[in-house]
Amino acid sequence: MKIFRSLDEIKDIDNTAVAVGNFDGVHKGHRALIENTVKTAAISGHKSAVFTFSNHPKNALAGKTVIKRIMYRDDKEDVIEKLGVDYLFSIPFTDDICTMPAENFINDLLIDKFHMKELCCGFDYHFGYKAAGNVKMLLDAALKSEFGLHVIPPFRVDGNIVSSSLIRRMIADGRVDECVKYLGRRYTIGGKVVVGNKLGRTIGFPTSNLVIDESMVTPPNGVYVTYCIYNKKIYPSITNVGVKPTIGEYNKNVETHIFNFDKELYGKQIRVEFLKKTRDERKFDSIEALSRQITQDCIQAKAFHRQNSEVK
Repeated sequence: MKIFRSLDEIKDIDNTAVAVGNFDGVHKGHRALIENTVKTAAISGHKSAVFTFSNHPKNALAGKTVIKRIMYRDDKEDVIEKLGVDYLFSIPFTDDICTMPAENFINDLLIDKFHMKELCCGFDYHFGYKAAGNVKMLLDAALKSEFGLHVIPPFRVDGNIVSSSLIRRMIADGRVDECVKYLGRRYTIGGKVVVGNKLGRTIGFPTSNLVIDESMVTPPNGVYVTYCIYNKKIYPSITNVGVKPTIGEYNKNVETHIFNFDKELYGKQIRVEFLKKTRDERKFDSIEALSRQITQDCIQAKAFHRQNSEVK
């Protein structure tokens, strides 16, 4: 897959079938849209393409993070590539695009710049200045400019329309076990392991600590059954998300205890996949009380892993 990160980079490309949208999380609804685009491109003999913004338009307009991401950019690109896409147009949402009339969005961007011959979009797709463009406008433009238009209906799971906002709410509510039905994979946090206060090691539960990425949606404070992925290997684990109220004042972080693991991970990259929340974080009267609760948490997490393990 060839990735274009600016409009200036887009030169000498083939005619395309383009999927348009934000694709945050590349959830099951997004996958259906992209898969339709790839099939359409194969039938029409064009290159398949995805057009998305590298920054969320609402964040660009607000000048701050108001919509948090569900997945990291590299993960998003990897998932899109695995769906068989030829071109990814990952373009910054700039003032020029923000103020671009919807008609120019179609003609100057989609048709002229992306060489779009087939367009695939969701039923509620809006675009152009003040989001004035809609599916009806695209239909009129398709008839006039003779490009194919494919409007994908709502994708539902358990009667719910799958959307990024729904998945964000699930994560923010701690319902991480439900996310896989809508995302098509587990909710994941990753990063470089940093040095913590090392208390866990002194009470028999060493942890690998990750700093919270403030641009990402994160689950509420609590204890979670998780998998930890290190060096492409999956390990059963348990994770605390929170501020460690029993031992002092700390910023929110993610600390994971990997079962039956004794390697040093400081400075290493890991990923934590969330399976299920088991309890809220709370303040204990003493370190001893905290240690006893952690022991019970680990017993519960190990039982869950034994019953649901995918680790061979």
